[in-house]
Amino acid sequence: SPIYRRNHDVTKTWRGKTEQLLRVDDHDFSMRPAFGGPAIPVGVDVQVESLDSISEVDMDFTMTLYLRHYWKDERLSFPSTNNKSMTFDGRLVKKIWVPDVFFVHSKRSFIHDTTTENIMLRVFPDGHVLYSMRITVTAMCNMDFSHFPLDSQTCSLELESYAYTDEDLMLYWKNGNESLKTDEKISLSQFLIQKFHTTSRLAFYSSTGWYNRLYINFTLRRHIFFFLLQTYFPATLMVMLSWVSFWIDHRAVPARVSLGITTVLTMSTIITGVNASMPRVSYIKAVDIYLWVSFVFVFLSVLEYAAVNYLTTVQEWKERKLRERSPCTGGIPHSKTMMLDGNYSEFDANSLSGYTRNQMVPEEEKQEKIIVHLAISNESNPSRKRGLRGHVGLRIIQNTHAIDKYSRLVFPGTYIFFNLIYWSVFS
Repeated sequence: SPIYRRNHDVTKTWRGKTEQLLRVDDHDFSMRPAFGGPAIPVGVDVQVESLDSISEVDMDFTMTLYLRHYWKDERLSFPSTNNKSMTFDGRLVKKIWVPDVFFVHSKRSFIHDTTTENIMLRVFPDGHVLYSMRITVTAMCNMDFSHFPLDSQTCSLELESYAYTDEDLMLYWKNGNESLKTDEKISLSQFLIQKFHTTSRLAFYSSTGWYNRLYINFTLRRHIFFFLLQTYFPATLMVMLSWVSFWIDHRAVPARVSLGITTVLTMSTIITGVNASMPRVSYIKAVDIYLWVSFVFVFLSVLEYAAVNYLTTVQEWKERKLRERSPCTGGIPHSKTMMLDGNYSEFDANSLSGYTRNQMVPEEEKQEKIIVHLAISNESNPSRKRGLRGHVGLRIIQNTHAIDKYSRLVFPGTYIFFNLIYWSVFS
């Protein structure tokens, strides 16, 4: 059988040289660099890869970013003739000291691990270290919805050392405002990203002391066009549809009542749909003002017809009482009287013109009919038709109640005035 010569294990030799070169086993890396001395400065810079989502219901946001730390640890210095750095992955991170930075007010966060942990460690000959991670974090954002959906929101991602106070670790932005980079392709469906900027300050805990805290602040402006199409336009159309009732004859009870109830129920559905996608805040939002004012306008149009119907009934009752006391048929020569309701045609009126009121309508039905008095002379049939048409047309015009006439102007005018004030205040 052939005899194979054993090859030299290059990786094992290189691994041994690397550990010897970095002297990882010669130091106790459970302690920070310069332990017991002044605070070690740790610079930070961030590149935002994506702003994944903004949730109004949960009041949080999700962001994916590259988090980089810069510090100097002389225990990792090594001799080099060309001053080149050495790069490692996450396996070496577990053997050395790294800053214990965490995200304040975060709900969920993780380091990406496909295909391996997205961690990079770069060590320079003089001991300077670059430590980079790719992280997705979901953090809390206190939102104010008093101007929703015409609002702007400012959220912050906060970074801080968990164990080391400002006496042991000085956390700072490495290049000021230039420490924060964003991808130009970042966009959100409902928001326009207006501004990214960095700030820093000290945070105090009563039990442990003062800590350096870094802030990634970004301002979002909500797109209004979606809400114009889904909320404002439908609500406005429902209010305008309720005004159609003012042009319908007040005797058409089914038409006006069904129109009013339909618009009221539709407005209720719109209000419910908007609030279902919002947190249950204890204050009034801008969209609530618009929707509830629109709902009041629709509801008032229903009450307007109730008032018209009631006042018309009272007026007809008084006229009926007056007619019973002094019959209006006396003194009209060569005329005949008949009873018509609102559903009779001209043919029915002409065919019944020869009958008297007592012959047509029983005594108990007199209270349910509308008395129409027609003076029919011995003219020709076309002349009688023209006269009947004129009287009926005049009667329809007179059937428009005074409240309907005023409502045709007051309701649209008031709603337009409300819109002018609303959009001037909130836009």
